[in-house]
Formats: sequence, structure tokens, C-alpha cells
Amino acid sequence: MAPASQDTAQPTEAELAVADELGAQLVRFMRAMARAKSQVAKRGPDGIERAAYAILFTLVHDGPQRTSRLAESLHSDISTISRQSSSLVQHGLVERTADPEDGRACLLAPTDEGLRVFEENRRLRGHWLATLLADWPDEERRTLTRLIDRLNTGIENFDPQQFSTTEGDNA
Repeated sequence: MAPASQDTAQPTEAELAVADELGAQLVRFMRAMARAKSQVAKRGPDGIERAAYAILFTLVHDGPQRTSRLAESLHSDISTISRQSSSLVQHGLVERTADPEDGRACLLAPTDEGLRVFEENRRLRGHWLATLLADWPDEERRTLTRLIDRLNTGIENFDPQQFSTTEGDNA
């Protein structure tokens, strides 16, 4: 099945109805995730703000980077990223190193302890999800994973400049 072009004909009523239901389910999902996160302490067992783990996750997956690049990729303010990364540095999970391209700037990179903490959080997340899906048939778990990957890829590749909410205005 070929992916739908973002600049083709307007969606049908049936497609809009399905999209509306999906939107409602995604809102419900986001609320459930927010509730699950709030049930866990705002700070992890090591005293780190939960939000700071997004920085650690990004550094582990995308490699060392400047604060400005982290702010851009995490859709956050540089001041917020600076504060959270300083906490990660103080706790020994992230280190600052000179940027080889510009010695005046620094890169943030995970330390060995940061990698250990990341892996522990990843293990706990995996255990939580496996417990939630334990009564799902294996094929349904694999299908869910495949479909969420596909949705994420579509969102990541979506060009909002091509999106139009005005009927017939899809140039």
C-alpha cells in the first residue's frame, strides 16, 4: 500500500471520521501516559528531574551535542535544557567536553554512569510495558509496535507547509 500524498485530494467523510476517532484515542493515550508519569515521583530515585531524562535519552541515541541542538530537538528553551543538563552533570550522568569544531563551545555527552542509569530506566520501561501487554497475543504486540513506528515516521516526516485545512486549497 503506497503512502498517501500530503498534497492530494481532500479526505473523504469516512477518512475524517476515522481520523477523528484516532485523534480522540491519541488524546486519551497522552492523558493516560501523563497520569502514569505523574504516579511516578517527579524526581527519580537518584534525585534527577524526570524531564532531564529526555536529555540523557537524546544524548545516548543521537550522540554528544550542544545545548542549542538539544533544545531544538527536544522543542524546549535553551534555559530549560541548560538547567536540566547542569543537574545531569552535577549527578555525574553527563559530562561537558570541548567541541572539536569550535573549542569555545562545549558538547554534552553521557558518562558511563549516565549510560548505566539510561539502561536501568530502559529496563524498567520495558518491564512496565511487558506487564501491560502480557495478556495480548504476540502478533497483536508486534502489530502495535509496527503501527506506532509507522505513525511516528509519518509524523516525523510530515511537512506542515503542505497541510491545508481549507477545502480545495492544497497547492
